[in-house]
Amino acid sequence: MNIHNNTVVDNGVNTEALIGARGAFADMPEAAAFTFRSTCDWIEGTYNANTINGYFGLGQEQERKQTFRIESDHPEVFAAADRAPTPTEIVLSALASCLTGGVAAVAQHRGIQLNSVRATVEGDIDVRGILGMDPEIRNGFSAIRVRFDIDADASEDDIRALVAQSQKRSAMFDILTNPTDVHVDVA
Repeated sequence: MNIHNNTVVDNGVNTEALIGARGAFADMPEAAAFTFRSTCDWIEGTYNANTINGYFGLGQEQERKQTFRIESDHPEVFAAADRAPTPTEIVLSALASCLTGGVAAVAQHRGIQLNSVRATVEGDIDVRGILGMDPEIRNGFSAIRVRFDIDADASEDDIRALVAQSQKRSAMFDILTNPTDVHVDVA
């Protein structure tokens, strides 16, 4: 909770703990090195299931309260069973989730009460690249657009500043807009 201009603001983000973590990580930067992981098991066709639980952080292995499952598949137009979102749609949802969570955290820190936040994300992809039809067409997105609809007790400029700060600190935005070393190996 945050009190701003004698108004209690509660967007459900414990910004005091986050700011406290910044201080702790400044004193022990090695504790800030995290490794997240997901294990993907093929089910059939293009249908897969990812399980997510443990990660390394704060200098040791951590376990979540529960194991999460994210399934992926492809739509029928790609001769698949359409049992789950495509991996590319999961990436779009990860970007939307990261930016939206950031908006909530920044709003809490700045004493802005949110009433509703919706992010709509679209990504353009030419599947001829994936199908190997043209080596000049990339396999991934050629463009991604994010549009926010935010109702908050704040000015339009303050709302734009929330989104800008969320984008600046978003891990998913960084992952999608900067090169990342990815190594693929076979056991």
